[in-house]
Amino acid sequence: MTQRLHHRGPDASGIHHDGPIALGHARLSIIDLEGGVQPMAHAERQLWLTFNGEIFNHVELRRSLHARGHRFATRSDTEVILHAYAEYGDACVEHLNGQFAFALWDARRQRLLLARDRLGIRPLFYTRLDGPRGGRFAFASEVKALFALPEVPRRLDVQALGEIFTTWAPLSPHAVFAGVQSLGPGECMVIDAQGSRSWRYWDWSFPAQGAEAAEPYASADEAAEALRALLIDCVRLQLRADVPVGAYLSGGLDSSVITSLIHHHTSTPLRTFSLTFDDAEFDESAEQRVLVDHLGCEHTTLHCTRADIAAAFPLAVFHAESPILRTAPAPLMLLAGHVRSSGYKVVLTGEGADEVFGGYDLFKEARVRRFMARQPQSIWRGTLLSRLYPYLQHSPASGRALAQRFFADGAEHLGQPGFGHLPRWTTTQRTWQFFSPAVREQLGDWNALQAIASQVPPEFAHWQPLQQDQYIEAHTLMSGYLLCSQGDRMAMAHSVEGRFPFLDHRLIAFANRLPSRYKLMGLTEKWLLKRAMRGLLPESIRTRTKQPYRAPDSQSFFEQGKPVDYAAELMSPGAIAEAGYFDPAAVSKLFAKCRAGRAIGFADNMAFVGVLSTMLLHRQFVAAPPSTPQAREYRMTAFP
Repeated sequence: MTQRLHHRGPDASGIHHDGPIALGHARLSIIDLEGGVQPMAHAERQLWLTFNGEIFNHVELRRSLHARGHRFATRSDTEVILHAYAEYGDACVEHLNGQFAFALWDARRQRLLLARDRLGIRPLFYTRLDGPRGGRFAFASEVKALFALPEVPRRLDVQALGEIFTTWAPLSPHAVFAGVQSLGPGECMVIDAQGSRSWRYWDWSFPAQGAEAAEPYASADEAAEALRALLIDCVRLQLRADVPVGAYLSGGLDSSVITSLIHHHTSTPLRTFSLTFDDAEFDESAEQRVLVDHLGCEHTTLHCTRADIAAAFPLAVFHAESPILRTAPAPLMLLAGHVRSSGYKVVLTGEGADEVFGGYDLFKEARVRRFMARQPQSIWRGTLLSRLYPYLQHSPASGRALAQRFFADGAEHLGQPGFGHLPRWTTTQRTWQFFSPAVREQLGDWNALQAIASQVPPEFAHWQPLQQDQYIEAHTLMSGYLLCSQGDRMAMAHSVEGRFPFLDHRLIAFANRLPSRYKLMGLTEKWLLKRAMRGLLPESIRTRTKQPYRAPDSQSFFEQGKPVDYAAELMSPGAIAEAGYFDPAAVSKLFAKCRAGRAIGFADNMAFVGVLSTMLLHRQFVAAPPSTPQAREYRMTAFP
């Protein structure tokens, strides 16, 4: 199991086996390079720990624990978790500021504690097994490690497929593979002689409607100053490392905020990395150059072609361990490889700012749709719609009549959880038409709105609409896709640790107390964040409208109408029929359409990438187990 996680920790490995427990660890050395060997023990208390991630406040927490009588043998943040558990018990997680997944064995009490960070940045999967040796419980950072156990079934979960082809990711606690579950963000689990039990120790929370009248700051300027000070501290904490730390620079506001704060408010040398593309629709090199010139940082770009994406895509799917509906993870995986080859193990990114400060077009769209539902005769509807998706060549808001039909769809669900996300889910769920009859029958009448409504907390109904949309976004796309398939997995494919200052839980709590208008002022996104950065960024960057990171999709797999070999083979009628997930005739029509260059909309591109990635996943893990040459063939296309 540990060997299959070598990419997550190539610097060292260790195993502890004692009676009913076996712990393994593959280490990426970042803090206390010599003294942080794992699994680590607290001998006096008979505690053992295996841990993936970072505890950013380990210095302050160590100081506090030392004052309470604890004595430390290393400078490692791993040891801080052991002592925090010895002091606070299961509540130790509430004292940790970090991104982590850990397993702690308490030998005296014969109990195992699993914990995952508040936002779900680090993954943690588990499964229950019955076999000749009785019941067993197994866990790992990635499912491929669980597949080292022959009892674990190698089968895709149809329910998870339906959820991915709707909300982009499985809904917690589902995982992509049958019999495997994921510990949710901000959750703990205990396994002992009484069985297992889990609980959520942290979640997003907002003031009830009306409570915002007591605003925490006297003015917007005062709030902006407080935000800037807190952001500086979040960045300062996440720069802690005993190795060089770099940063991603996309050209957008979020990464520009991080790099600017590093430059102006820390002593860390600023080393930045970015992606560029041939297609003007996806390329942001001009904006990147503006900020590089402004900051004077050492900067390199990695140019990514469509052929590069096609070559890297199988390996990206292998590391994502999930069907993906966009090719965007593949260039990020290539960029992580460039970072590693440049001598860096850690990069800070701007991920999370859109969820925390209302940056996505989805939030604007939801505001417009709520207005349209309440004011169906308003003459302002067309003007409002024209301000959405300015960066798309084929925007759903480009034609007024079509836009009004598109954005009015689902108005009858106004007030329900998920209303703001319904257009995205509806568009994505069109891909269900490519499922085989057997899969569609298994999925039955599953409904995303009902599924989400069953998972929101009771207080959800008392939040403002924007806050409701933020909560659902954080618990679907962000935790299940952006931080997993596009975040941790792509960086760790090359043993690089991504860090996300905007996802410091203190910053989220700060932002969640703000009036909604400080995030989305009319249709101006991240209003207070932009205000907080006055004087630190070029105005063209500070006031730039959000342009999400994207990459060429189906067109990446064809060169003048000729498909790449593995796409042609995996999407052939025979291969599709044999796997059983999709309808061969429907996929053949889609393949021909994309081959002819006629797939210009979201639905076709998502369907093509989704079908191809599912077939790759099936070939890599189901039809041919990971250790076989056949599986390696479909993930090592671009790499030795």
